[in-house]
Amino acid sequence: MERQLHLNLLASRPPMPGGFQSGGSKMKMGPGRKRDFTPLSWSQYFETMEDVEVENDNGKDIFRIYCSGAHGPVLLLLHGGGHSALSWAVFTAVICSRIDCRVVAMDLRAHGDSKVRDPDDLSAETMAKDVGKVVESLYGDNPPPIMIIGHSMGGAIAVHTASANLIPSLIGLCVIDVVEGTAMDALNSMQNFLRSRPKTFKSLENAIEWSVKSGQIRNIESARVSMGGQVKKCEESCSSPGVSKSIGEGIIEEDEEEEVAEETSKKRLKEDDPEKEDVFTWRVELSKTEKYWDGWFRGLSALFLTCSVPKLLLLAGVDRLDKDLTIGQMQGKFQMQVLPQCGHAVHEDAPEKVADALATFMVRHKFTEFKEGFLC
Repeated sequence: MERQLHLNLLASRPPMPGGFQSGGSKMKMGPGRKRDFTPLSWSQYFETMEDVEVENDNGKDIFRIYCSGAHGPVLLLLHGGGHSALSWAVFTAVICSRIDCRVVAMDLRAHGDSKVRDPDDLSAETMAKDVGKVVESLYGDNPPPIMIIGHSMGGAIAVHTASANLIPSLIGLCVIDVVEGTAMDALNSMQNFLRSRPKTFKSLENAIEWSVKSGQIRNIESARVSMGGQVKKCEESCSSPGVSKSIGEGIIEEDEEEEVAEETSKKRLKEDDPEKEDVFTWRVELSKTEKYWDGWFRGLSALFLTCSVPKLLLLAGVDRLDKDLTIGQMQGKFQMQVLPQCGHAVHEDAPEKVADALATFMVRHKFTEFKEGFLC
């Protein structure tokens, strides 16, 4: 069986068996009440949102950041490919209840609501420089202690940022479910996976539903806040109606079947409505970033091991370790923790487990303290 590591550059894992199926066939997900796929606002999880301007050779770039906390070290959070800072929303609420810290979650170049002059340049070097410039813009010449935490592609960028010494006050590095060996192995099948995804969704709710039922995000609360950072309204017709309709009709709960006739009637009324329905598509065309994939991951294990700060590696499975990291782990060069029963989007699927692991790591290294009244 092909190893299920197709998404080490995405912040999600490929559809699991029994997940979304292309075509118009209905998919039954088992009994239970109808679940709520209504989007949730960033403001339920972060305290503030702002746009940070940074100077580049070609002019100004703008990076969207979401922040929480007023005291303690800064946790600088970098998301995976195709996702956004919103993938850290639920985790942020949890970690801020555990330890004294500040959170800065950043939309990387060409992702989320960041606006850059050259969105096609997604090289590891450029994105690492972006991170350094945002930190400089926020804190000037006297930045607070910062621990950088990255998932998948964001984990790779975190390592490149740390190894290039772009954050002078760096105290720690945490990488979530990205390892050079398995990432490089997965690249050959990445395009096939991207082609298998729906191209459009009839609504944001529909995109949230697909992400949960396909297994890409296993935590419905996280999906409800983070999918808005993955998809956007089409500016013009980007799909035939048949495509978006198949996405909308292909996912049905067993207890929803009685509602199908009524929904079909409503859809016919909509089809007679001259007003055009909104269609959602992916914000980032990941298939067009292929030329950068190798640069994100090649040599990553060696770079990770040479970073001088304390390091934490969180994995969804022990099969992720490659040779270099296996040796490094045996030599005690970093701390590793495996969080089973998670998909690739570990911090979304199990935000409390990730927060507990990170909080324990930071307190052990005396970067911060547990909040009063919190029992680890």
